[in-house]
Amino acid sequence: MTNIAMWSGPRNISTAMMYAFGNRADCVAWDEPFYGFSLKQRGNDHPMRDDIIAATECDWDKLVETCILPAAKPIFYQKHMTHHMEPGFDRRFILKLSNAFLIRSPEQVLASYTQKWSEASLQAIGFVEQAEIFDQVANHLGHAPPVIEADQVLANPRETLTKLCAACGISFDEAMLHWPKGPKSFDGVWAPHWYNAVWQSESFAPPQSKNIVLHKELRAIADQARPYYEKLKTHRLSSGGL
Repeated sequence: MTNIAMWSGPRNISTAMMYAFGNRADCVAWDEPFYGFSLKQRGNDHPMRDDIIAATECDWDKLVETCILPAAKPIFYQKHMTHHMEPGFDRRFILKLSNAFLIRSPEQVLASYTQKWSEASLQAIGFVEQAEIFDQVANHLGHAPPVIEADQVLANPRETLTKLCAACGISFDEAMLHWPKGPKSFDGVWAPHWYNAVWQSESFAPPQSKNIVLHKELRAIADQARPYYEKLKTHRLSSGGL
């Protein structure tokens, strides 16, 4: 049994990555387990907030227990948003999981994020929390856990996923390269609001141009996030010369 926790921030091909794992016959996928918990703790006014809280488990201890227990299939893939790890709650359960990290440049994240949100902040995009969790895992292991970058996956999905699977102690499966269009049984209740574009996909799309211009306020957030991104980037799995 392998419980894989993939840690990323928002707007980072995390749903497509979940679809890749969820398309494996030997895998159970879990979509943002701590979303409802985080909304309830923080009081954020998100789309479908009440529906999300009502439909998901919001008790930290129960969520943690499910994360570390075996699932119905050999691989239990957990799509985690780093900013859902609220301060003051014990994160030691993370060390019982097989952890991997999905990164994307802060400029790309913010450009995508602000297509959906009118305002952004450093906390909202999860870079600080991602670096904290990375350090926690690396210190426990004595070496860096696997890190992959979104553009690596998009440019070379077979190679990058093969290396990621090996780093997580599982074999690569061809089923990870394609999935059916439309909603998935493991989508979170929030999917109708957020997943319209990825529902139209059947595979990883090629990476887009990186010529991004941010206004002053977003540029400042990107500058704050960059050291955390660069830190993890130095540990990413090599792939396709990226």
